[in-house]
Amino acid sequence: MYDYIDGKLAFKSPAHVVLDAGGVGYYINISLNTYSQIPDGERCKLFVWLHVKEDAHTLYGFASEGERRLFQHLISISGIGPNTGRMMLSSITPAEIQAAIVQGNVALIQRIKGIGPKSAQRIILELQDKLRKEGPDTLTVMPASATVKDESLSALVMLGFARNTAEKVLDQEIAKYNGVLTVEQLIKFALKSL
Repeated sequence: MYDYIDGKLAFKSPAHVVLDAGGVGYYINISLNTYSQIPDGERCKLFVWLHVKEDAHTLYGFASEGERRLFQHLISISGIGPNTGRMMLSSITPAEIQAAIVQGNVALIQRIKGIGPKSAQRIILELQDKLRKEGPDTLTVMPASATVKDESLSALVMLGFARNTAEKVLDQEIAKYNGVLTVEQLIKFALKSL
């Protein structure tokens, strides 16, 4: 819903900030990594992610798009919620998390509070190939170009479909039409099969 919020920094603590944007104060949860990159008492731009639950709407803010993208990868793992993702980004830098996942360093990920051996292995198993494909620059640069499949998969996941199921259906549709589909066509065909 929101991509970023740019405003005057009204309050700053290691766990959250309040940004005044257009006369509205936004309470935004942050990681220690983001906290260390925010200058005091100035304008501030944070990339945000909105977590909607039945009883709360919670904003999470990030100093860079890359950090937000890594956070979204982390919370896509079963058993890793937004607070655990934020704890991970507070414990070690995003670059260290990404390197640990790509290199399969279970011990480093397991040292993060709240992450046990099974969770560490699941994170590596589910994200290793994805982060390896994105490359080491993913934390600083947007992926060069998302493929039709990537964009379609992202849209279907946002619509509430399970990632694995949606990916299988997309692969079937791409094979059926020899990959010559636009994002809109691929999503329409996939929705009929889901």
